[in-house]
Amino acid sequence: MTIKAKAVVLTAKNEYSVREIELDPPKDNEVRIRMAATGLCMSDLSVINGKLPMPMPIVLGHEGAGVVEEVGANVTNVQVGDHVITSFIPMCGTCHFCQHQEPWLCTATDLFSGMQPDGTSRVKLDGEYIGSFAALGNMAEQVVCPAMCVVPIKKKYSLSAAALVGCGVMTGAGAALNTAKVQPGSSAAVFGCGGVGLSALQGAKIAGANPLIAVDLNDAKLEAAREFGATHTVNAGKDPVAQIMEITGGIGVDYAFEVIGIPEVANQAYAATRRGGTCCLVGAPDAAAEYKFSGLEMALSAKKVCGCLYGSTNAKVDFEKLLGFYETGQLDLDRMQSRTYKIEEVHQGFEDMVAGRNIRGVILHGN
Repeated sequence: MTIKAKAVVLTAKNEYSVREIELDPPKDNEVRIRMAATGLCMSDLSVINGKLPMPMPIVLGHEGAGVVEEVGANVTNVQVGDHVITSFIPMCGTCHFCQHQEPWLCTATDLFSGMQPDGTSRVKLDGEYIGSFAALGNMAEQVVCPAMCVVPIKKKYSLSAAALVGCGVMTGAGAALNTAKVQPGSSAAVFGCGGVGLSALQGAKIAGANPLIAVDLNDAKLEAAREFGATHTVNAGKDPVAQIMEITGGIGVDYAFEVIGIPEVANQAYAATRRGGTCCLVGAPDAAAEYKFSGLEMALSAKKVCGCLYGSTNAKVDFEKLLGFYETGQLDLDRMQSRTYKIEEVHQGFEDMVAGRNIRGVILHGN
């Protein structure tokens, strides 16, 4: 039976609106989810403005949580009624990366194709099949997606809070806990204090970093960073590297995280990293952007530079782990949700994102 639902559909660069879509029933190894909450992520904006090229029309959204309403044949990881978080990276269990304990690099779906793993779509707009961001299209009331992109969670957790774990919080906190593996008593600096940056900050705090330095141009975001655990704040308008060196006694930080995706900021993060330290690049830059570091300095300083995709997560384990931190008060997901919206208010949500008014805006689907 075909299901009708409201969804945010991008039809051309910078042109998106709420439209009625039709969803086919889930096929083998697929599920249908009634979405409860969808996070507004910078990656969605990057699809809208063409920074991340994807075929159009396409249903936006890749960060969310909801309730399973239908399962296709051979689905064993979830059942109808389960509360779930979606993962924009699948976990097939059989590709090279899954077999080598790197599920965050799973190749079972093409993130940029908009299609399901078999190369087809389950979504129609005006009778024509269209794409879904990351085979999900979470910015919709209903979603049909691969079961391998779905992780069940305990029903005691708020689905609006859980939605954030599906991308931004997992990426940021995972960068500290999984990718860089911040050690207790080490020093850390986070460059950029949006949703992902504050998640990285919280991850570093959970790991035991001290001092924990937040860097941004926006004083309101720096104040928020204090509330989320920063021991020091640095306004990047005045030589942030020099300020970090002063805080660390001229040594630099053990771990620096760049979460904006701007080469100049990445250079600052690298320069603020101590000899033998780790500079973790989390932000997604423009495809033409290049990061440039002195090869000689890297060799002589023994600094390590690492990329970070999705917080190096094993979502089947880490989603529940982060929700556990939320339950014990170590990870603040409630204040991360700085404003909620109806799906019809999506334009306001993105405007607030661009203006820096939100830590994380969340669409609540009201069901």
